[in-house]
Amino acid sequence: MTYLSRIRINPLRARSRTLLSNPRAMHSFVCAGVPGTPDSQRILWRLDNDNRHRLELFVLTQTRPDWSHLVEAAGWPDADGDQVAVADYAPLLGQLTLGREFAFRLTASPVQNTKRPDKLTPSQKKRQANASGRTRSFRLGHRTAAAQLGWLLDRADRNGFEIPPAAVSPAIPDIDDGESTPARDVRLIRRDRLTFRKKSGGMQITMHTATFEGRLKVTDVELLTHALLNGIGPSKAYGCGLLTLAPLRG
Repeated sequence: MTYLSRIRINPLRARSRTLLSNPRAMHSFVCAGVPGTPDSQRILWRLDNDNRHRLELFVLTQTRPDWSHLVEAAGWPDADGDQVAVADYAPLLGQLTLGREFAFRLTASPVQNTKRPDKLTPSQKKRQANASGRTRSFRLGHRTAAAQLGWLLDRADRNGFEIPPAAVSPAIPDIDDGESTPARDVRLIRRDRLTFRKKSGGMQITMHTATFEGRLKVTDVELLTHALLNGIGPSKAYGCGLLTLAPLRG
């Protein structure tokens, strides 16, 4: 079975500040919520910070988790209300039908692979020096909003969905052919640049993330099911790739 969890995070706790600033640390805490080793199952997670006073952590696991350690360290362990919600994911997967539309949210790490980066980082220079004359490609994060949106639209079809045109948005004029392209029903609601180390004194990691929100239409149930269970794009261990769906309002 698969479970989707929602854990409320108190950003004022000392441990919370560590988890919120370092995706590697959050990943370790998330993995501690399921039995077995961290690589025994696919785990996807995403931190939603719409309310800066009470953040929500969403986690998708293949076995039923226990988040008591996370609530104790970074939540409100003695407060009233539901600190954690854990739901069976099967009912949502059963609602996927061809042509049905859902509201969606995704935090991803949009990247491109290139053999000619404009500027090499120290780690990339080291890799290039050790390549022994072979040309190697480098994975670089997209940094502009346009490139990040283009990355998502380019991957929609292969993940079993399309993003329909927005209902009340003007068309975007196409300079090349004089025609117009309807604006898609998706918004880039947050963009971040994250820098952290894999371990104390280890290699520094820099990520560019983008959070998308909008409306999607199911075009292939099998492909979308795979995307929901396995994530979209790289850096899944660091809070990227979890696509969540919800019924459309109205």
